[in-house]
Amino acid sequence: MRQAMTEYSLKAKLSAEFIGTFFLCFAINITAIHGIVSEYAPYVIAFVLMSMIYTTSFISGAHFNPVVTLALWLRGACHGKEVLPYIMTQMTAGVFASTLSGHLMMVQTTTVELVIEALPAFSAELFFTFALVSVILGVATVEATSDNVYFGAAISLVVLVGALSVGDISWASFNPAVTGALVISGAMKMDDSWVHIVPQIIGSLSAVYLFRDIK
Repeated sequence: MRQAMTEYSLKAKLSAEFIGTFFLCFAINITAIHGIVSEYAPYVIAFVLMSMIYTTSFISGAHFNPVVTLALWLRGACHGKEVLPYIMTQMTAGVFASTLSGHLMMVQTTTVELVIEALPAFSAELFFTFALVSVILGVATVEATSDNVYFGAAISLVVLVGALSVGDISWASFNPAVTGALVISGAMKMDDSWVHIVPQIIGSLSAVYLFRDIK
């Protein structure tokens, strides 16, 4: 989310995005999808996300999410030439994380599959993606909050609240890379993925519109 004072190479930025997105998706797969400490999964995921944000934000901005990259680009906080490489890296990291966790947990557990009801899941993903991207834009792209040190905690708390609130409704993805990982793991059917992707894009664009006049 935060732009680095030192401009790193695209390779370094993509490496940071891969690492952060990988560990986020890996934590989701291990704790929620494969049922390890599932009751504590939202907390584990939030802390992993927070750790990765603070670890990599000075390199890549710590997007870890294609719709976040889209929003930051539209806000002028991400170079246009980086958008597609970032998104491809994030999606690839989700696939790798899901594949690796599946191999690691194949013997011990079975995959949890959530039955998705379109309207509730669509609404949940729209609302919390909007909330997530709004918080990110508020703590990372606004002059009034430019010196804050709480950006990672604020972002992670939105994900935590979302996971606790709508995890049983939509898997609380709010992130196309996470949705891809859910599909690869078998926790979500490909036919249901639109219920995530479409509202995630709409929620992200709505947040950008909300912040259109805020500098």
